[in-house]
Amino acid sequence: MKRSMGFGVAFAVILTGCTTGESNYASAGLAPIPGSITYNGQPRTKLTKSPIGSSFPHSFTDQWGRQVEEIYIIRPDRSLLIAERHYRPVFSLDDD
Repeated sequence: MKRSMGFGVAFAVILTGCTTGESNYASAGLAPIPGSITYNGQPRTKLTKSPIGSSFPHSFTDQWGRQVEEIYIIRPDRSLLIAERHYRPVFSLDDD
């Protein structure tokens, strides 16, 4: 009896961690910075050929001269979500 209750509790905990596909995009994401595709709002053209949930990178130089790479995800309404942002180092110890 205790074993089946433990299994039931574990299963319930696992199920509470599951989400539907729609709620994966409910997060606001990162705030746009100058140079981001979504800095002045969402782009006017919709990405109609790209599948919902697909991602793509965008690289640019920010206002302080740092190299920035952002990863965007296409939401179900075809708007873009900034999922990740990485700053590349200005210099590397491996440079010749």
